[in-house]
Amino acid sequence: MPGIDYSQKIPNNVDLSSDKRLQRALEEWQPNYIEWWKSVGPTDFNTNDVYLRTAISVDKDGWAHFGYVKMPEYRWGIFLAEAVKDRTIGFGDLYGQPVWREVPGEHRNNLRRLIVTQADTEPASVEQQRLLGHTAPSLYDLRNLFQVNVEEGRHLWAMVYLLQTYFGRDGREEAEELLQRRSGNPDHPRILGTFNEPCEEWLSFFCFTMFTDRDGTFQLLALAESGFDPLARTCRFMLTEEAHHMFVGQTGVGRVIERTCEVMKQHPGKDPKAYGAIPLEIVQKWIYFWNSSSNDLYGAEVSSNSANFFGAGLKGRAYEDRYTEHKALDQSYSVDRFVEGKVKREEVALRNAMNEVLRDEYVKDNEKGIEYWNRITEKQGIDFRFRLPHRRFHRKIGEWAAGRFDIDGNPLDEATWQKRVGEWLPTDADRAFVKSLMKPVREAGKFASWIAPPAKGVDNRPADFEYVKL
Repeated sequence: MPGIDYSQKIPNNVDLSSDKRLQRALEEWQPNYIEWWKSVGPTDFNTNDVYLRTAISVDKDGWAHFGYVKMPEYRWGIFLAEAVKDRTIGFGDLYGQPVWREVPGEHRNNLRRLIVTQADTEPASVEQQRLLGHTAPSLYDLRNLFQVNVEEGRHLWAMVYLLQTYFGRDGREEAEELLQRRSGNPDHPRILGTFNEPCEEWLSFFCFTMFTDRDGTFQLLALAESGFDPLARTCRFMLTEEAHHMFVGQTGVGRVIERTCEVMKQHPGKDPKAYGAIPLEIVQKWIYFWNSSSNDLYGAEVSSNSANFFGAGLKGRAYEDRYTEHKALDQSYSVDRFVEGKVKREEVALRNAMNEVLRDEYVKDNEKGIEYWNRITEKQGIDFRFRLPHRRFHRKIGEWAAGRFDIDGNPLDEATWQKRVGEWLPTDADRAFVKSLMKPVREAGKFASWIAPPAKGVDNRPADFEYVKL
């Protein structure tokens, strides 16, 4: 890409045009990124014009531009939120000291680990969702899928910028490795388990963007507190885009629920399946699955790593400014432990419980989404209430991975779990039915039988707007 106008091809506020070393690094990485996008990104739509939002600045009054663009030509920009003058580290042992503009040598490995782990989730979700365009229930939803995909790609660019700018050869090697791992590949999988789960139909996509992207939001909130200022500023701007992903998930599941309620009212006492709708009980199973998997993303309930990250000023708590004490010394936190097959409540050092502190915030935020869905059933006059599973349910990481638990968190023996698991998690028959509904709808303003239209369109456009030109 010699002679490229970086302000146009790569919108940025990091003075990319004058950083020759970074230019060379990105010029080498960018073609590999495009090759990755074309090979394992959204299939068969790279030549179509899509009505997408592109980040062009960090101005709160107008940070994005809407317009038609072909996805491989999308301008994946690099933006950091505006610097806070005289910002100091807001937590941990170095509380009150000036933030770092460069990587401190003693924290280099841990910072790189945090950045790489966050960065790896971005291309992973694109890979998980690569086939969904073929079964989109409307052009509106197809456009939203692609918006999520390109923004995950931009978040990867943001993290690669940090790796290549601040970590030298190691950072460049990590940036290349981010394009080599593959979601679900048994030999070279993505780092975190949830990002290797299949996402083969749209109910999973909506639950993923509701629950897994919400985890991403809380991880970004914690990293936005970091004493390493470039990381903090990068994450603060990423949060601006992440909100749309959760909106897609929450309203997407809500529209599925709304349509099913309409069918139930039109055909009382009949199975909604017969009319091309997804029964509420099946929607609930998808909620149990994706929420429990996303709970794993916070790590173990008691963690020395989380204590070290907090103490060193690398990763804080979400909304750290809400707390009155920021060093978390000589304090404890009540955590359930699984000891000899029994649940026991224990007081552990607060720093060691930082994963659980973040998970607590996540659970509270998810409850708001559950209430949003329950207001839909109430408004429709349908006697059904959705719920989250207990955080012990169906866990593969942390205290609860060693046992079996029902959706209320009660311990189960293996035989009982095997007998009842089909009540809570999708069965093969459930998955086959949901997949059978996944027929593409390509006419503007039309929607599949299993989902209601949105309350309003994108960028004040009508629902029958041609969001993707096919």
